[in-house]
Formats: sequence, structure tokens, C-alpha cells
Amino acid sequence: MIRVVVADDHPIVRSGIVALLQDADDIEVVGQTSDGDAAVAVTLAERPDVVLMDLRMPGTNGDAATARILAQEPGVRVLILTTYESDDQILAAIEAGAAGYLLKAAPESEILAGVRATARGETALAPSAVAALVRRTTGSVAAGPSLSPRELDVLRLVAQGNSNPAIGRSLFLSETTVKTHLGHVFEKLGVNDRTRAVTRAMELGLLP
Repeated sequence: MIRVVVADDHPIVRSGIVALLQDADDIEVVGQTSDGDAAVAVTLAERPDVVLMDLRMPGTNGDAATARILAQEPGVRVLILTTYESDDQILAAIEAGAAGYLLKAAPESEILAGVRATARGETALAPSAVAALVRRTTGSVAAGPSLSPRELDVLRLVAQGNSNPAIGRSLFLSETTVKTHLGHVFEKLGVNDRTRAVTRAMELGLLP
């Protein structure tokens, strides 16, 4: 079971999200909160697999709560689910360590898929989030590490939300080889997770 905490200050929206998750056979909602401080407290108490975090909440906002959670429980994955999609908000959430960024207007199937991908350690980014990262790097490609063609192939498929087994099937590689390539990518980019690898590669102009 994927254990999830839901943080959203709007009670009707929150109850709808909780109902959606509880209808899934493989997801269990272990806590729900209406503000950032409570989200941190519940997460530290329950240690869920995924926190579904809104951005704008009373007191501590979503990106600050994300940073606090990950500072104390780095194994927890935070997936932003919000109505806001300005570049600054998207980038602040990613920089805080969020594993993904989805919009509440997304289809229910996309939200569920995002939770499952996040729990697997994969990246879940709405098209607007990807576009914001691209805009950030447009015209300012920084000198950075060189990735091999195969490492870039793997990273491109990671950016599309593919799992390691799916990447292996696409590239005719074993899952162990995929993990090895990802390890090299993480080392070269100076990161320790898939989401940051994708965003760092975009920042450096290694991914379109």
C-alpha cells in the first residue's frame, strides 16, 4: 500500500482528493491537514510514502513545508498538487525538493498515476512545470558536465515519467544497467534523486 498524507486548506477540495485516493486499491490515506505546519507534524508522525501538498495554505506555505519535511525525513516524497502554476511557484516548489508538480485540474487518472510514480521514486511534472523549467534555461545554457549518449537516453525517458523497467525495455537494457547509468548521471550532475536530475539537466541545457 502507498501511504499518503493530504495537505490542502480547502475542506471540500481536500475531501474530494481523499475520496479519490481511498477509492484506489493500492493507496491508503493516513492523514489529512489544512495548513503547512500541521502537514509537517502529521508527516513526521506518520512517515508516509507520499505527501500530496497544496502550495497556498495558512501559516507555512507548501514549498516551505516541503523543505522542512525533507530536512527531517528525506525518504518522504512530496508531490505538489495545486491550482497555481506561475513560474516562480513551480520553481520554488522544485527547489524545495518536491518530487513532482501537478495541477488540481488534471484528470483523476493523472493524479493517481502521479502519486504512484512519486511513490516509486519517479518524476511527475505537469506540462506547465516542464515549460517553466525550459523557460528558466532559455538563452542561458550553463557549462556543465558531459553525459554520454546512453546516459542522456536514460535521462530523457526518466523525464517522461518512465520507470526503470520501462526504460530498460525501451532501450533494450537490463534494469541493473539502467540503474548503473542513473547512478553515473546522479554523480555527474551532483544530485541524489530522479526529479533533481531532470531539473538540473534542464538547467544545464542537457535536456530540451
